[in-house]
Amino acid sequence: MASGTSDIRDAPGPPGAGRRLPAPDLARGFMLLLIVLANTPYYLYAGEHTGAAAHPAGGSVSDRIVQAVLITAVDLRVYPMFAFLFGYGLVMILRRQLRNGLSEPDAMRLLRRRNLWLVAFGAVHALLLWGGDVLGAYGVCGLVLGWLFLRRSDRALLVWAGIGTGLLLVLTVLTTLEALAVLAGQGVSNDVGSTVTALATASVADPDYLASALARMTMWPIQVLVIQGLVGMVVPVSILLGFWAARRGVLERPWEHRRLLWITATTGIAIGWLGGLPHALTQIGVLDALTPVLTSFSLPQMVTGLACGLGYVAAFGLIGDRLTRRPAGPAGPVAGAVAAVGKRSMTCYLAQSVLCAPLLAAWGLGLGADMHSAATAAFAVGVWLLTVGYAVVLERRVRPGPAETLLRRLTYRPAAT
Repeated sequence: MASGTSDIRDAPGPPGAGRRLPAPDLARGFMLLLIVLANTPYYLYAGEHTGAAAHPAGGSVSDRIVQAVLITAVDLRVYPMFAFLFGYGLVMILRRQLRNGLSEPDAMRLLRRRNLWLVAFGAVHALLLWGGDVLGAYGVCGLVLGWLFLRRSDRALLVWAGIGTGLLLVLTVLTTLEALAVLAGQGVSNDVGSTVTALATASVADPDYLASALARMTMWPIQVLVIQGLVGMVVPVSILLGFWAARRGVLERPWEHRRLLWITATTGIAIGWLGGLPHALTQIGVLDALTPVLTSFSLPQMVTGLACGLGYVAAFGLIGDRLTRRPAGPAGPVAGAVAAVGKRSMTCYLAQSVLCAPLLAAWGLGLGADMHSAATAAFAVGVWLLTVGYAVVLERRVRPGPAETLLRRLTYRPAAT
């Protein structure tokens, strides 16, 4: 297949094509719980931080349990999942526009416009509330990868995803060897992870709002270009795999891909959790010997996080398959509530910052100075539940989220569709 867009136009949809797919919405809705759990530890700015971890050192037994669970199963495991779904969604948007009669150049221009607005949304989000914004990173990746790969063949997508994964594995081996050299007293550990953590902490620890905004805008370009951007390679690989999976209808027709989904889910999650254990055990003091080289494990954490994120997506593909085969309907009340969040993922993502930053940051009420890991995790779950309630209200009123409405108006207003 030489042309990607012809593959997209001709790809068969699920039975009852007007029905919205449960798997992507469920995955996005649950992913937002993991995102708020991953982000809120950065607001614990008064605690002592060691290495590249966002979590403060020490704490009670419950604090250490929470830290170990989050580092193993959540930290650096969520954004590959988000990136995969983002790439999957771009292909579905392009497919829908082509089927509605829009020309290929016009459809590609529409996608570029949408990605540019995502970058703008991300910049405002970072300036006002949260320097770890991901919207800008995915907007930039969407612009570049959409231009380079949306019209390429399936084989090209897999080849370049494989090249990116190979480079990540090579760098992982090099950083692991570096860590071993440091432990043997023959080298000096890099401190990139600590620098990023320090920037994130500074963006919430300054009581002066303007100074904190400057810190956030210093952190945001690093986030957009390196940590979750093109240079970091994890997000590009995830997006390319999302392109490929959407072409194949992996989440639209999961019953045709159960073997792939089962292998990806079991293998990916196992790799992710096992890969996070050394970092987690070092954080809680079980492997003190690794403390001097903890920052060197940032890249292995990212690589195993890539596998874990893909595993999470595959798991939700299997759940979506199960739900579509229910005789009583596609979802029960719990799954329906989580899917309602997924349908309004950008609104609920931005709402997390609106609820967290003014309460926890030093420039707001500063509650983060007196909180610990377990209490912060409970707070994060509460924030997510509030967004679930809001999304359910909008779902019952058959209304999209305000952020989705605004993005759609800005994207589609000039389009002749």
